[in-house]
Amino acid sequence: MPTVVDVFAALFHPWRRARAWWATADLFLNLLVGTIAFSIIVTLLATSGGLLVTFVLALPFVWLLFVITKGFGIVERSRLAALLDLDLAEPHGPLRPGSWWAHFKERLTSKSRWKEIAYFVVMLPFGVLTFVLAAAAWCGSVAMIGLPLYVSHLPGETAKFWLFEIGPGATAWAAFAAGVVGLLLWAPWLAIGLGAVHAALGRSLLGPTAERQLQAQVTRLEASRVAAVDSAESERRRIERDLHDGAQQRLVALAMDLGRARERFDADPEQAKALVADAHDEAKAALADLRGLVRGIHPAILTDRGLDAALSSVVARSPVPVALTVDVAERPPAAVESTAYFVVNEALANVAKHSHATRATVTIARKGDRLVTEITDNGVGGADPERGSGLQGLSDRVAALGGRMHVLSPAGGPTTVIVELPCAS
Repeated sequence: MPTVVDVFAALFHPWRRARAWWATADLFLNLLVGTIAFSIIVTLLATSGGLLVTFVLALPFVWLLFVITKGFGIVERSRLAALLDLDLAEPHGPLRPGSWWAHFKERLTSKSRWKEIAYFVVMLPFGVLTFVLAAAAWCGSVAMIGLPLYVSHLPGETAKFWLFEIGPGATAWAAFAAGVVGLLLWAPWLAIGLGAVHAALGRSLLGPTAERQLQAQVTRLEASRVAAVDSAESERRRIERDLHDGAQQRLVALAMDLGRARERFDADPEQAKALVADAHDEAKAALADLRGLVRGIHPAILTDRGLDAALSSVVARSPVPVALTVDVAERPPAAVESTAYFVVNEALANVAKHSHATRATVTIARKGDRLVTEITDNGVGGADPERGSGLQGLSDRVAALGGRMHVLSPAGGPTTVIVELPCAS
């Protein structure tokens, strides 16, 4: 049974998240985007329609219509992703091989391109409506909050709000109370609701069709499968190399020392003791190598105590000072937790080897159904997954779970690695 605190927390939820503010920014931008796109696209539509009787003269305008609409679509999908957290894939498939006329006809008969045009035609009235509603909610609430201060200075000492007239005194303070409610509750929830409507409009007109989505999903799954195979093969080669270069060499040396010691027990006991002591040291070193190898496969502390404890151990061993922040109230699935651990482990190894950094920060947070990991250092930058440094292997490992990895590393630094992993459970 929800408590009073739960009810108030739900009512004021927008004030604890950035979603309402990004949605508000989106609503105020809708009018600008709608006006510019509508003016250009409707002009090209009208020009193309007017020149259809000549047909040849209409061709460049129709071609320009599709090109400009596609450009607007790319920008608009980026805006929806940035402000409404709506990732829409490219709805248009690649053009089939053929002549320019075949490409022109393919564009002309493409349902996704006409849906894109429809979106920008609709955006003007939709942008006007959302701008007016958002401005009325936010600005009207602020105006009503300040009403008791300035209503007596208005003509006739009254403020007219549609069918209502508010004067000094109790009515002004009632308007003040309504403004507070509007600012705290009505305006942010309206922004979220209108943002959801805009997201639905973008999803239906700017997003891929069901067939295109299915094709994209098959492509992603195939890429994930390939990445998983590559990651597993890379991990197998690493384990094989570590065993060969580390524990195996030490065990061979240990066997040789014990063999020589056995031969000298009777003839030279002191030398035999020295060889046994060397063998003992080799045995301890081999054991340490094997422990490190096991920890590299999957550390027991990660299973027992989670990311915070496991990464604290990694940070403690790092030669570069690292500030670690882990905000994961609910533990993610084991595969996701393991991948996040190895991402941080490998990234910090890269920082120590290649970055010449003097400090680094690691932040891990669970946001809804995503686990976001960010590793930043103040080194020289220039990291590129295409050039190795372990980043390509990390990218494959992340892709195998359906996640995404972004590397921001301009020359001169800093370097930031951001990894998003799906962790719905």
